[in-house]
Amino acid sequence: MTDHGSSIDRTDEWDQMRAKYLRPMGERPQSSARGLHHFAVISSDVERTITFFQDLLEFPLAELFENRDYRGSTHFFFDIGNGNYLAYFDFPGLDLGEYAEVLGGLHHIAISVSPEQFERLVAKLQAADIDVHIVNGDSAYFPGPDGERLELLSYPLHDMYGRIVG
Repeated sequence: MTDHGSSIDRTDEWDQMRAKYLRPMGERPQSSARGLHHFAVISSDVERTITFFQDLLEFPLAELFENRDYRGSTHFFFDIGNGNYLAYFDFPGLDLGEYAEVLGGLHHIAISVSPEQFERLVAKLQAADIDVHIVNGDSAYFPGPDGERLELLSYPLHDMYGRIVG
């Protein structure tokens, strides 16, 4: 396995941050948010994006209309379960260039699926000649239609490597 990142042991730093900022479940205030309404990403080709998510990953297209902020731009939404949506925009005429991972930008979008769906969807991605990087048999990273990094996880919501988040 390839080592990634720094070889510095940051365990003490993380322990200090948890002690300083992470409150026990019963002591945390309730969030002011109701949930993630949608996560929006830019698309260079609306039809290719719809085909990728609806046909390949089986996330139904839930809505499509003109973006209120940019005339002629399409705003479209995919149902990713649990009342959550993955949204895309196209911005014709802006020539935005290729996807790039930058500080403050998108690293990846992780979407939970059942273990059975995970196996089936990963097989569909591989059959479509999409480069899939599988980690520990329960996480699959792959590029979206514009190179954006996506992840399918076979963990339930709120579970990260067997550790409950929340």
